[in-house]
Amino acid sequence: MNQQNFKNHSKLVPLFHGVTGLMLLIGVSGAIVNFIKALGNGSGLLEAGLLLLVFIVAFFFFWFIRSFALGAQDRAIRAEENLRYYSITGKLFDSRLTLAQIIALRFAPDEEFVGLVDRAINENLTQNSIKQAIQNWKADHNRI
Repeated sequence: MNQQNFKNHSKLVPLFHGVTGLMLLIGVSGAIVNFIKALGNGSGLLEAGLLLLVFIVAFFFFWFIRSFALGAQDRAIRAEENLRYYSITGKLFDSRLTLAQIIALRFAPDEEFVGLVDRAINENLTQNSIKQAIQNWKADHNRI
């Protein structure tokens, strides 16, 4: 596995993001065309409408399956990083830290972590600014 850093830390799953996404896009497009043709013909409208509905539901599944998994991971990251901060400093995170900042801070090693937390709060650093400020990247290969 390559060493993870700011430039390569994003994770795309080709079969999910590429193939399944493309197949869904083709299916939705075909269902829309089929529905429009059925409107023009006046026949097969029920079947075309149901097919379009199936693809719309599939799109929502595609979207929400990913967003629900990321939401659960975000909660876990927030708890893990808050525990890490507590174990280093004896204090919980400042309430001004945003979830996006906390998620970015997970890549910071312990030596840089507290300083970056302070900078994130005081300078209102963005997620990318935090990631770019990390000197010795701590990989996270478990994020899906």
